[in-house]
Amino acid sequence: MHDSIESPFLSVIVPVLNEAATVQGFLAALQDLRRRGVEVLLVDGGSSDATCTLAAAGVDRMIIAARGRATQMNAGAAASAGEVLLFLHADTTLPPVADALIRQAIAGGAVWGRFDVKIDGPPFLLRVVETMMNWRSRTTGIATGDQAIFIRREVFERCGGYPELPLMEDIALSKRLKGWTRPACLRAQVTTSGRRWQQHGILRTIFLMWRLRACYFLGADPQQLALRYGYLPGKQ
Repeated sequence: MHDSIESPFLSVIVPVLNEAATVQGFLAALQDLRRRGVEVLLVDGGSSDATCTLAAAGVDRMIIAARGRATQMNAGAAASAGEVLLFLHADTTLPPVADALIRQAIAGGAVWGRFDVKIDGPPFLLRVVETMMNWRSRTTGIATGDQAIFIRREVFERCGGYPELPLMEDIALSKRLKGWTRPACLRAQVTTSGRRWQQHGILRTIFLMWRLRACYFLGADPQQLALRYGYLPGKQ
């Protein structure tokens, strides 16, 4: 779909698992970026539904990798061609001019960064959650996967990519990258699904994530944290 055979400036890497119900709508939102030369790679972790079939027409490359978000994102990075890598969750929508915003940040000297996040859904508590997520990230220099992390390829490779953990891989990568420099914290918002917050209860999810992050920073085993979070084989 690219008009040029030159390497793209930006590659968008999307790890998926059993996303047949939503993957076509998700990819439809990325087609304007593709028309502007952005490379889109889907990395499937072994879906048992029609995710790959439904997604084929909407991506530049389809990769099959061992299951696990970090493993899948590393596989996508290795197969991509872009100067800058953008890691995007399949329930998150980019702002329409995300490519231009990232290009501007990189041209200004950033080597990595993330967007502010908006959580889709009406409850007032979600507005509080997203405000606190953005404030905490801007204050600490730690980014989460929901914020669509972008990184210059050379820096991603030199820091070893995503640590292949079952949980907190985004936090671990952020800690590595902070050794280079703090992130560019873009004010433009990505929109992420609020379904997990509403399904499990907003306050309950807040307190669970606080506990998990605190335990992680105190040295807890990520595998045990994943089990406490409710991770099961077959889930992203």
